[in-house]
Amino acid sequence: MKTLLLVAVSALALAACTPAKTPAPASVEAAAVEEAAPTMTLAEAVASDLRSEEEKARDVWRHPVETLEFFGVESDDKVVEVWPGGGWYTNILAPWLASGGGTLVAAGFDAASIEDAERRTRTEQRLAEFKATYADAKFGTIEHTAFSAASGPLTADGTADVVLTFRNLHNWMGGGYTEKFFADAYTALKPGGVLGVVEHRLPSTQAQDPKATSGYVHEDYVKALATAAGFEFVEASEINANQADTADHPFGVWTLPPNLATTDRDGKPVEGFDPEKYKAIGESDRMTLKFRKPE
Repeated sequence: MKTLLLVAVSALALAACTPAKTPAPASVEAAAVEEAAPTMTLAEAVASDLRSEEEKARDVWRHPVETLEFFGVESDDKVVEVWPGGGWYTNILAPWLASGGGTLVAAGFDAASIEDAERRTRTEQRLAEFKATYADAKFGTIEHTAFSAASGPLTADGTADVVLTFRNLHNWMGGGYTEKFFADAYTALKPGGVLGVVEHRLPSTQAQDPKATSGYVHEDYVKALATAAGFEFVEASEINANQADTADHPFGVWTLPPNLATTDRDGKPVEGFDPEKYKAIGESDRMTLKFRKPE
């Protein structure tokens, strides 16, 4: 009995002497909360303050949520955006992918491939500004590559889940290296990976200029280039269609918003030109095409 009493007393004494558990520092608790924070939704990325009001005003024509959902992009994907330009889609993709553990590869202009010294310098400056903008931690870590007629891989072969391009094919047709884009995209993608293409659409009743100087391209032409590179055509969407666009404007697609050109490339105006007519049309009619690299 005495032995049991002594054991009980010792246990109580030990408990009394054991220091209370020290609360975790506030910074540690905050880090734990941050680590457990839910992934940003695509809709939240589109509504984010990282996008300007001017950018958001164009959502009615570009439908970013619906377009990226159509292509099947997920927040943990590795996505290659080819020629992101001023970053309209980058401002959506970068923070969204960063929140979900994905990776964005920005395959921009290839300054090294430009022979004209003045133009090369301007391109280098634009690239430097682009990289500086997206070096901010809120955009995550962006990988930078390039695309041109002479560029190397878009990213490591067979590692991309998705390759995207928005309204760029006409530029590459003008430069004569559209086929290279499809070949490079195919090489970059994993088996089963998706190629998403948005481009200004030329009605099938109008003749296709091989250089696409109007900025408009036949949908069947794009499908033919993709399948020739090995892609399977999956589906087309009318998300970005605009039936009011007749694609026969005096200054090509640049006659429409947001460019609203009033002169041709030589600076010559058109007699009786009415810019209000083209404001009323809105942005261009666009094809939205989904292709897949076979498993």
